[in-house]
Amino acid sequence: MQSMSNPRRRICILRLSAIGDVCHAVATVQAIQRQFPDDELTWVVGKVEATLIADLPGVRIVVYDKSKGLSAIPELRRQGGGRFDILLHMQLSFRANVLAAFIPAREKWGFPGRLSKELHGLVINRQVTMPDRPHVLEGFQCFAHALGVPAFEPQWDIPIPEADRQWVETQLPASRRFVVIAPAASNPERNWLPERYAAVADHAAEQGLIAVLTGAPSAPEIALAQEIAELTESPVINLVGQTNLKQLLMLVARASAVVAPDSGTAHMAVTQGTPVIGLYAHSNPDRTGPYRFRSLTVEVYTAHLRTQRSARPEQIRWGTRLKGRELMADIKVEEVIAKLDQALAMTPDRPPPSA
Repeated sequence: MQSMSNPRRRICILRLSAIGDVCHAVATVQAIQRQFPDDELTWVVGKVEATLIADLPGVRIVVYDKSKGLSAIPELRRQGGGRFDILLHMQLSFRANVLAAFIPAREKWGFPGRLSKELHGLVINRQVTMPDRPHVLEGFQCFAHALGVPAFEPQWDIPIPEADRQWVETQLPASRRFVVIAPAASNPERNWLPERYAAVADHAAEQGLIAVLTGAPSAPEIALAQEIAELTESPVINLVGQTNLKQLLMLVARASAVVAPDSGTAHMAVTQGTPVIGLYAHSNPDRTGPYRFRSLTVEVYTAHLRTQRSARPEQIRWGTRLKGRELMADIKVEEVIAKLDQALAMTPDRPPPSA
């Protein structure tokens, strides 16, 4: 454990993706900064994710472009600037494990064996102590604890450029209350039904809020948003494919609530303190749910686990995902509306975030 009088350490964080997990990792990285401000932090992150965190104060960002495969490794090593004292290897994917093998570091810290996969254990030389079944964010916190950071509540400071703040103001004046509906997950089978999203949007309108649809500029997400808009009886604002990540971050910061499946948008909202109604059927929200707002989650994961595996969550490997396009259909509109009402009661007069 480092004392405050020890020389600065060169620490590399390896967490490439995805948006939600990168948001979780920001809280840990910034806790390390607060505890050990003299440490030099470098973060190796994916190209898309870098657009969200490239301007984090005091963190040197090294972007890995996965489209270049192994050919990007020499450039990655050059940008890294030499050997690190510690690599915090905070990802279990095979690609990340390959990169970890090429990042020069005296110590390479990673997940314990029971949580390990994809040859993770072969590229680390120290396992970080963790609870048996941590939320992803809590697992990341353990890396900070291993460095000497005491228990901490997650905090986030992700800058939003003034131009992106102003763009949001042009779409939604500061006086306008709204709910963000981010209907699409990275895996389409985790999407809820469009007519049910439309019913939630109409309920928000009855409460005096307008629904704002957000998402990526892919054809499936654009089509899903158009279908939702056509099914609503009230006006909606469709911004799918029109925002960058900083603008999306500002939108969720301004929103009274966010409704979303397991997606990056849900976790971005958590960083801004915005209540999230998470819709979960394929993964356990105790592991991947919107941190701080898991009480607002509507989940049918447990019920489907009993059906598919004849098991309870505590009886299977932590992180087990279920499959099936029909699973999300068991999430009822009435349940989501009830959680939305709870969320709106938490932010009755939500002011715009300060610049």
